[in-house]
Amino acid sequence: MPTDRIQYQYNDNNFALSEPGKFNEAALQGSEVIINLGPQHPSTHGVLRLEVLMDGEIIKEVVPHIGYLHRCFEKHAESLPYNQVIPFVDRLDYVAAMNNEHAYAMGVERMLGISHLIPKRVEYTRVLVAELNRIASHFIAIGTYGMDIGAFTPFFWIMRDREHILRLLEWASGARLLYNYMWIGGLFYDLPVGFEERCAQFITYIKPKLVEIEKLLIENKIFVERTANVGVLPLDLAINCGVTGPVLRGSGLRFDLRKVDAYSVYPELDFDIPIGEGKMGTVGDCWDRTYVRMQEIHESVKIIEQCLTQLTGNHQRTRDFDPQALVPKKIRPQAQDFYIRAEIPKGELGFFFRADGKSDVPFRCKCRSCSFVNLSVLPEISKGVLLADLIATLGSIDIVLGEVDR
Repeated sequence: MPTDRIQYQYNDNNFALSEPGKFNEAALQGSEVIINLGPQHPSTHGVLRLEVLMDGEIIKEVVPHIGYLHRCFEKHAESLPYNQVIPFVDRLDYVAAMNNEHAYAMGVERMLGISHLIPKRVEYTRVLVAELNRIASHFIAIGTYGMDIGAFTPFFWIMRDREHILRLLEWASGARLLYNYMWIGGLFYDLPVGFEERCAQFITYIKPKLVEIEKLLIENKIFVERTANVGVLPLDLAINCGVTGPVLRGSGLRFDLRKVDAYSVYPELDFDIPIGEGKMGTVGDCWDRTYVRMQEIHESVKIIEQCLTQLTGNHQRTRDFDPQALVPKKIRPQAQDFYIRAEIPKGELGFFFRADGKSDVPFRCKCRSCSFVNLSVLPEISKGVLLADLIATLGSIDIVLGEVDR
């Protein structure tokens, strides 16, 4: 590249070329003021900008501005073979990458017509690591939420326990965050020798720790008073806006795709779907959403125990087991439109595929992001509250900007 070519020309107007705000300062009345919350703000959980119109200390309107972490996932997917898209799928909800991979791999397998051929050991292993990742994701949600509203100690306790999960997943896949472990048709590796025993030790360790966290944070009087009756999301509004996951279940609807769609080996496992009941305030408030996540951790522990029983019993490892036996050399589905969805920690993650039957590259791969949809209710439930309650409400929705912006 020639060194004399100017790579960047400074222009005084560059700072004014960003997305304009919705509100005009010249049109403000009385004690109205505009506040920009983010994109560099610890409580927005990433690069989210909230344009807030306030009248004194009361919020009149909130406008989310997104796109700061846009990385062209869907366009990348149109230029790569199906199996090479998986590392990009990891980077959607990057604190629950195993769950993203599970949804994507199931979709392509069903398009190829091989989903019924997947060995049971592979399926139980997928559910095992996905539920471990679900616990790690909920740990992040609960720990950072406590810190958002002033509780520092639970964050350190939770991150200490989350570290055990990351080390288990690193042992299985070689990575701590972005795994590329679930392949179309199988797994990258079988579980390491001794993994099941180490995982069982972790489950024994974590059970009393969960009780400690509940007493320290969830049942804490200050936390309850800070979150109960705050950010109430009525069930009819939640359904109309299409929210899913703990945000929907916190509003009182027992809807979980692991039960509704009964995919993988979830129909063979015994677990409950916790919902918000308004125990400390109103059904659908910030406390209910946090309570649902905490109870889901207990249910994930039950699922992991049942998976370990199967992986050390009926479907234990054998010397000749190959987790890549069904991985296709060429992935070329028939021409079709196909939608797959799965329950990741934050809600319904869906992939819409359009295959032309002539290529091993998807013609179209559209991602249905649960964080994006869940964020859409924030302006509705933040009107007429204090600015501090906006922070509490946003944290209880638990978004991840990698998935919002894609």
